[in-house]
Amino acid sequence: MSVKILGEVEKFKPRSGIFGDIYEEREGMPFYKAYVPGMGWVSGDSGELSVFSPIDESTIAKVELIGRDQAAQGLRVLYEKGRWEARNTPGEKRLRILSKLREVMSNSFEDFVKALVLDAGKPVHGAEGEVKASLDRIDKAMLDLRKISGDYIPGDWDAHTLETEGLVRREPYGVVAAIVPFNYPLYDSVMKIVSAFIAGNAVLLKPSSSDPLPAILLVRALLEAGFPPNAIMLAMMRGRDFGELLPDRRIGAIMLTGSTETGKQVLAKAGIKSYLLELGGGDPALVLRDADIRQAADNVTKGIISYSGQRCDAIKLVLVEEPIYDEFKKALLEELEKQVKIGDPRDPGTTVGPLIDRATVDEMEAAIKDAVEKGGRVIFGGKRLAPTYIEPTVIEVPREKVREVELYSKEVFAPVALLTSVEGLDQAIELANGRPYGLDAAVFSKNLEWIRKAIRYLEVGAVYVNMFPRHGIGYYPYGGRKDSGIGMEGIGYSIEYVSAYKSIIFNYKGARVWDYMV
Repeated sequence: MSVKILGEVEKFKPRSGIFGDIYEEREGMPFYKAYVPGMGWVSGDSGELSVFSPIDESTIAKVELIGRDQAAQGLRVLYEKGRWEARNTPGEKRLRILSKLREVMSNSFEDFVKALVLDAGKPVHGAEGEVKASLDRIDKAMLDLRKISGDYIPGDWDAHTLETEGLVRREPYGVVAAIVPFNYPLYDSVMKIVSAFIAGNAVLLKPSSSDPLPAILLVRALLEAGFPPNAIMLAMMRGRDFGELLPDRRIGAIMLTGSTETGKQVLAKAGIKSYLLELGGGDPALVLRDADIRQAADNVTKGIISYSGQRCDAIKLVLVEEPIYDEFKKALLEELEKQVKIGDPRDPGTTVGPLIDRATVDEMEAAIKDAVEKGGRVIFGGKRLAPTYIEPTVIEVPREKVREVELYSKEVFAPVALLTSVEGLDQAIELANGRPYGLDAAVFSKNLEWIRKAIRYLEVGAVYVNMFPRHGIGYYPYGGRKDSGIGMEGIGYSIEYVSAYKSIIFNYKGARVWDYMV
């Protein structure tokens, strides 16, 4: 089997007229600018970044990188002006700006899709789904308001607070750093900006260097929609330079989606702030003896291969009760054969495109080799087809060996999963909880008591019953335990980490507002 590439990958040049000022063409190559508040769209003073398409590793654009001096100027404007522009924009107007953003993005729908296909290597249907999810997230911004309201606390429930009353309100931190991963470069940017802005914050946006183009388009669309121009900064920077900004006290909160390793580095570097960290995952699926085997096999397959396994909620460990193990394995292999169509993501028939870069494929190959050397057997896939393409892979591992395998203890961001049998639910829970991660789990069963027990004992942030984990637009909140992060992300939940509580206590002693019988 080989991968057919549908011709040369074109340079990325959006068609919509609103994007004309964010890049300039030099000898046929588009050079994209950064956006720095107080300076506008600027050419960076720290060199350039070549943007490679994972489709064929060709350069589709270059991005101007700003250095520490430009970033420092931008952060100063964000803090001194932008945070007040955001906070002093009435909430009703913030919603209108976001509504306008949706309109601007809808009018440029094909540009966003194309950016995701060429820059992130997403199959067309996946790219369209991400743009639609971004629009849906904007639509649901009104629901975030349920966590903006505060509390009234009467003082007469304690002898020391008689003739006083208190209000508890939420207010923005001021400047929120939003660090975005490569796997959902548009949606994650939208989600973080919407949550931060609804709360009244300015945003320092750091896109992934692997696929920055969708975020660049988004910032231009935001400004077109009327976003306060001093309240957003597109930090196209080298990672080490951006890291130097994080300890700055003017940054009040950090939202990060990324690897556990990156999260630990940010925590160590940035110091005391508010954090919302969605980190490493790779989820277990528990298939119990009474499960609908076809339904489970279909869902597990989707959980393994969706966006080539490059999702923090991808299924990486499949635990199947012994009485149905052979039947389930047969059904899983049939579903994989049916659903896996590897190819150029520009081909509408492709379901599995390239991985983000060849280093990720190298890592997956090394993990497969490790599993085989420790007693595993590849029962599906495993072959590298091109520098950035590899078959989705399932490795059958004896139960007594599974804990020794690197894929059990380490998240490999690729379409690979371990399959093993378990004696019963208790053993499945033990193996699921034995991993250092605790993002999600899937449970397939019809027995409510078994499901309820699994829900109680699984050490994860979300349990999906009879479906594969999928965070979607965050309508239902998700978040990790252990090495999978801090906090809960989602509509009405992310906002709790980008806004602070403030208590206000009023003293009316002697004013005879109340006449208490004491």
